Amino acid sequence: MTKNGNSLDQRTFNKLSRLYIIALSAIAFSVIISQVLVRNHLETQKSDSTVINVAGRQRMLSQKLTKEIVSLLVSSDEKNRILLKNKITATLHLWELSHNSLQKGNDSLGLPKQNSDNIKNKFIAINPVFDTIQKASKSIINKLENSNVSNDELTSEIKKVTNNEGAFLLIMDEIVNQYDLEAEEKVVWLRKLEVTLMGLTLLILLGELLFIFWPAAKSVKATLSDLLFAEKKAKKMAFDADELSLSKEKSIKELRALSHAMDETLLFARVSPSGSLIHIGNKFSRLFRLSKIKKEVFFWHVLSSNENEQLLIEDLINKHKKTGWQGEVKATIKGDIDIWLEMSLVPYRPTEDRSELLIIASEITERKAAQTEIERLTKANFEEKMSQQKIISSKIIENQEKEQNRIAKDVHDGIGQMLTGLKYNLESINMNDIEKTTSKIEHLKELTTNIIKGVRTATFNLTPPELSDHGIVPAITKLTQELGRLTGKEIMFYNKTGFNDRLDSLVEINIYRITQEAINNAIKYADSSHILVSLSHSKNILSIVIDDDGQGFEPSKVKKVKNGDGGMGMTFMKERIKYIEGRLFLNSELGKGTRVTLNIPI
Repeated sequence: MTKNGNSLDQRTFNKLSRLYIIALSAIAFSVIISQVLVRNHLETQKSDSTVINVAGRQRMLSQKLTKEIVSLLVSSDEKNRILLKNKITATLHLWELSHNSLQKGNDSLGLPKQNSDNIKNKFIAINPVFDTIQKASKSIINKLENSNVSNDELTSEIKKVTNNEGAFLLIMDEIVNQYDLEAEEKVVWLRKLEVTLMGLTLLILLGELLFIFWPAAKSVKATLSDLLFAEKKAKKMAFDADELSLSKEKSIKELRALSHAMDETLLFARVSPSGSLIHIGNKFSRLFRLSKIKKEVFFWHVLSSNENEQLLIEDLINKHKKTGWQGEVKATIKGDIDIWLEMSLVPYRPTEDRSELLIIASEITERKAAQTEIERLTKANFEEKMSQQKIISSKIIENQEKEQNRIAKDVHDGIGQMLTGLKYNLESINMNDIEKTTSKIEHLKELTTNIIKGVRTATFNLTPPELSDHGIVPAITKLTQELGRLTGKEIMFYNKTGFNDRLDSLVEINIYRITQEAINNAIKYADSSHILVSLSHSKNILSIVIDDDGQGFEPSKVKKVKNGDGGMGMTFMKERIKYIEGRLFLNSELGKGTRVTLNIPI
């Protein structure tokens, strides 16, 4: 792709990113506003049921009070009158308390202090009736304090109570109905609010689907098409490799026919996988002045009498007897004369159940001497070659970072399946069924939150904008904060010397990648709970130290790992620090955590 094409893709990606952030922010804002409005409204409705219950109880209390007072007329026993007086006193007290609390509020009863104008007007209408019943009831209680009071003395007061009870019940019914009506109006208003907020959220989601996620889905489709093409190409390469393998086996069989010719023209020998000599060519025998060999002898004893050279040749045969090998070997002929051989080890099977090694060599003693002289003459050009190698390495790392940016876009766009589910949920909403719609809206909120979290998690480890915009210190600060939040571990960053200078962009990205790899290793493999990243600098050196309290390991064993994240991760860290001419130190001990130290020249 051309440079202009890359620039266009980057601008498109940046535009989609900004639109995506705006859309998600709008969703988040609508969710917050809806929660605030709904919670505030629910707070105002919290006491509605209590108010209605207390108001309804007032009717019952007025009837109970009247019944107890009328009972005095049919009770002549002094003991019963005392019991009735106590009941009347208790009922009157609760009736008065509830009546006043409904108008002025009462925290212990859970009653609000504010009433609507309609309620206030109805209480203004009922208060004279209440006062009449209250005064008559208190008068009866006072008269009952005298043990000799007669029914005739109580009759007038009892009539006041019974005559006003009906009016009180009628107005109290209106008050209860008004409370119930106002509570229902609040519920209706809340439903309208939820429908409005739901419509707003649906509009935002629809806009996001049309202008962001749908183009992203098309991009994913194009990427998948490229992957399928690559898979097809890989299958063809595998088929070609199988054909090549068959040709190789055929060529090995043909070597038997050439054995006799090789005996006379090449330094040629056949040995067993254990290294014992099976056959040696005539030219080989003449060079090493060998007579006819009758007993079993190892090939390395033929090539040299020097113990170190014998061990080296033995190790080569044992290590490469299955894979083959080609290179230079130092040998010694009679008279302790050193010679150099260019030797190839070729494994082959003369029969199905037997394997051997073909050894084909040529003497390069004179060429080796000439090569030494050439190396001496070309030493002056070494620094120039190293400079060229640095340029090549720089391009490789730049291409790696561009590839990571592309992967970041693909991962960012890879939420198509979740969005398809979101689309289906939106299409299944029935606006006429408010309850089911409300439930689905809550599900859509949760699904949207999961999409946001998934995208943030998937794209976090790729190229951070803080690095290119603000430098290495803000980038590492954001790295530790985000990894701490995502993993739940205590990850701290401490800038000891207040360093905040900008470095070369390639130096910064390599420092960031090494630090990121070290922290990720502590999270994944060390089972650590606390990670400390500290930065300090002097005039010429920038130092970054990553400490963790994990399980630790033996650094010497990491070098022996050929496959796996641990070994490859350490290899990448060393390659990156080597590229920016820095140094990396690794200190760890089982059960005592790990320390990774980076020293970079500035």
